[in-house]
Amino acid sequence: MTIHQTIKDGIKDAMIKKDEVRLTTLRSLQAAFMNEIIAKKIQGSEIPDENALEVIRRLVKQRKDSIEQFTKGGREDLAKSEEAELKLLEVFLPQMMSKDEVKKIVEAKIAEAGSVDKGKIGQFMGSVMKDLKGKADGSVVKEVIEELIK
Repeated sequence: MTIHQTIKDGIKDAMIKKDEVRLTTLRSLQAAFMNEIIAKKIQGSEIPDENALEVIRRLVKQRKDSIEQFTKGGREDLAKSEEAELKLLEVFLPQMMSKDEVKKIVEAKIAEAGSVDKGKIGQFMGSVMKDLKGKADGSVVKEVIEELIK
C-alpha cells in the first residue's frame, strides 16, 4: 500500500475514532499531497512514495521550526499542538541514521577526497547529502562535518 493510500485510510480511521488531532494532521498532509500533485503535474490521483516522503519531510521541518518559534514566543500551548502533529508525521518517515553512522560515512568521504578545504565545506556537504538522500537529517550531517573539518 502506498503512503498516500495509508493516509487516506488513516483519515477514515481518525473520523471513526473522533481523533481530532490525527484527523487534522492527516487532512493537512492529504492537502499537501494534492498541492504537490498539481505543482509537479503528476499523472493520476496518488502521489508516488518518493514524492510523498519529500512532502512529509518538508512538513516535519515546518513543524520543528514552528515549535522553536512558539517556544521562543512563550506560546507553549501552540508548541504542544505542533509537537503532537510532528509525532504523527514522523511515523511515516523511514528511520534516520544515527550520528555515529553519519560520522563513519563522512569520515570515509573525507578519506576518499584526501582532504577538504574549509572554503569548500558547502560543496562537500552537498556531495555527502546526495549520498545520504533521505537517510540522514541535514543538521546532523552539518554538525558531523563541522566537527571533523576544523
